Amino acid sequence: MFEGVEAAFDTLATPPVLILSRREFIGTTAAVVSAAEPDGPSKIIDTHVHFYDPSRPQGVPWPPKDDKLLYRTVLPAEFRRIAEPLGVTGAIEVEASPWLEDNQWVLDLAEKNPIIVGTVGDLQPGTSDFRKRLDRFRKNRRFRGIRCGNLWGRALEAEMKDPHFISDLKFMADAGLEMDTANPSPALIADVLRLSSRIPSLRIVIDHLPIDVPPEPQIRRKYETDLQELGKRPQVYVKVSNVPRVVKGRVPEDIDYYRPALDRLWEIFGPDRLIYGSNWPVSGHVAPYPVALRIVQKYFATKGKAASEKYFWRNATIAYGLSPGAA
Repeated sequence: MFEGVEAAFDTLATPPVLILSRREFIGTTAAVVSAAEPDGPSKIIDTHVHFYDPSRPQGVPWPPKDDKLLYRTVLPAEFRRIAEPLGVTGAIEVEASPWLEDNQWVLDLAEKNPIIVGTVGDLQPGTSDFRKRLDRFRKNRRFRGIRCGNLWGRALEAEMKDPHFISDLKFMADAGLEMDTANPSPALIADVLRLSSRIPSLRIVIDHLPIDVPPEPQIRRKYETDLQELGKRPQVYVKVSNVPRVVKGRVPEDIDYYRPALDRLWEIFGPDRLIYGSNWPVSGHVAPYPVALRIVQKYFATKGKAASEKYFWRNATIAYGLSPGAA
């Protein structure tokens, strides 16, 4: 998608760290605030943030201790300090742990921090206690779904071969919950296409597009075909996140650099199925939060106010089935 740049990233990747001085960071933040369009979106829901606390007695399964940027306590107060001045009014926390009780830890965190309007948890469909565990957590209205894909040693391609896995996802869809995908790749996009065919009632949010597609023509053609087919399926949404790229040690902010890849997603999925997510704090490996937000703000501003409203919060309320008035 982006030629000649460094690869896209997610929670289980360690991309290059972009270092900004304090003066550069403050200047960037001020620029984003001052550049805010007066007719921009009325609110912003960031649908992809992570919270965790390595200082707990049990520690955390992620991030690794050698990740100097991420291995620290990351809680809503810090996110609010960064994001609220930029117009962010709500956040959806996406699991950063496969431990069962960490689903409850996040829900407890949300009770004390109203900025968390939803959470995408981690439960494993196909296991004997999946439905019991799902019923436990979905009693809390903020529990909006689970994440499946290439993470924690699990692969969607293999899981879909289990009829119990499919049955459990149908059960979850009937409960009005959604499924996020993890660590996108051309292969995972193909798996999502097959899954959406088997469970048409399941709302699916594909995390972190656009990706950097391998240069092999066959892989590119298959990926493009699969993406176009997913674009025909109204139950499939795309989280436009992890957009900034590092080029020669810097992050370009010129929207023309990102426009071809973003235009392609717009052409395929249209204004009703693209949603905003940051992947904070992992996104800090590439660019400060204000820079990443500014890039997509500039792009969607060219699509008009109605499109910005949909991208920054309206589509999220539908994809995640959020409560009326969330954020």
